[in-house]
Amino acid sequence: MDFLDTYHLWADAHAFFDPALLAGESTDPLAEQTAAWDTRLAEATPNGHLLRSNALFDALGGDGKLYLLHVTHALEKIAEQGILYPSGGCLVGSVYCAPLTPTDDGLRLHNLAAYVLNKEAPAFVAVGGTPQRVPTPLIFEVTVPRQAYRGLAGVDYLRLGSIHLSIYSHLEYLLSKAERHQLRETVVSRVKNSTSLLALAAGVAFHRTRVTPTAFLHLLDETIPRLPILGYVYFEALAEYLMLHSTSERTRHLADLGEFNNWLYKEMLFAAFPHMAGKFDLAQFRPTPAKLDALLTSIDPTVDTAHARAYLTDRISYLIAARLFTPGQVPEAWHHTRWEFDSVAAQLGPLLGHLIHRELRTFGRYPDFYFYFDQYKALQAWNYWNHMDIVTPFNGTIPKGEIGINPAYPDLNYRIFRAEQDDTGHVHPAEHLDLTIAPRLVDIRYTLMRNNQWTPPSTAA
Repeated sequence: MDFLDTYHLWADAHAFFDPALLAGESTDPLAEQTAAWDTRLAEATPNGHLLRSNALFDALGGDGKLYLLHVTHALEKIAEQGILYPSGGCLVGSVYCAPLTPTDDGLRLHNLAAYVLNKEAPAFVAVGGTPQRVPTPLIFEVTVPRQAYRGLAGVDYLRLGSIHLSIYSHLEYLLSKAERHQLRETVVSRVKNSTSLLALAAGVAFHRTRVTPTAFLHLLDETIPRLPILGYVYFEALAEYLMLHSTSERTRHLADLGEFNNWLYKEMLFAAFPHMAGKFDLAQFRPTPAKLDALLTSIDPTVDTAHARAYLTDRISYLIAARLFTPGQVPEAWHHTRWEFDSVAAQLGPLLGHLIHRELRTFGRYPDFYFYFDQYKALQAWNYWNHMDIVTPFNGTIPKGEIGINPAYPDLNYRIFRAEQDDTGHVHPAEHLDLTIAPRLVDIRYTLMRNNQWTPPSTAA
């Protein structure tokens, strides 16, 4: 694959928050639906204005210094080597952070940062059974170079399916012929046995097929074990709904600060799946349809559960078509599908890519190579970010506040401090640390948010 092809794939994996940049791309059969969703989310929801104007975007568009919070459970080990490695996950190959805002009283935590530092990280450590591993907050002071990209292009991990498929096509010969055949048969079988949901979602997205939310959500629940990426799609759609539609006092206060209320989906996730505190895995995200209303009400009583169900039916259908179908394709006549890998890839390439990416974690000998699969992906991301002069990539599914540091940016100018938190919740630099950010991924097995077995030095993912 040449640079132009790779560039196009990575450009398509980013959400550009300036609609003018995408104007005129009328070849997309979902273009009308995409425009309608963009308008609906931004203009017909209580907090939709935050999609276009928020504290994260203000920080990214500013000059001078950018302050970010990172949490680690292995500072002592990291300090011994003097190197801090980025992790994979939703930010692909970044040092995972959340924004800090300078004030006269210190650095104010973005509400995402406050949740990670004060609730999420301690919960992960507690489940690990080693209380001596105290989560340590770090402050990153990043000097934004004059040439840094001033636009808003956030990486959307739900759009990485085509990239996963492309990378596998380059690395598949790390598997034997028998293993390659088995893997292809496995993912095709998963899709073949999930056509009821895929066809229904296509009907809703392209043809406005009517279906009751109850029927749709039950079918979704049945399909997630076969298509784990749907757990991620479901989570993002539900998190998006909560953040956009909540009218609670806390949500309104945070909106005044330019922040989405991240606590909503965090509390929803861990209330429904307390075991996630030890092994963060959105493929397991399957809120029981019968208990969804009660779950939403317990998290935020201001949410209209009937409206939420209808919204999720339409939104998840759209996301399935937009993120999992091959761009430009409108799969029809599902009963005529040739259930062979190349034929399915022609219409559902991104879905196959997501399935392969997940399957490889446990497939035969490939877990030994899985690190290099993600490292290869990170190299491509860094190459694209450097081409665009993106120093601090962010999660573009929705601007929650998840922001990273591009470890491969030339002449990256930063300082790292161990932080201390005061009684008001502000953090302050306590000790300058002589650490270097290295452009090499830490193994996913060793990240704080992904595994409760601690071994080598790592970063929070």
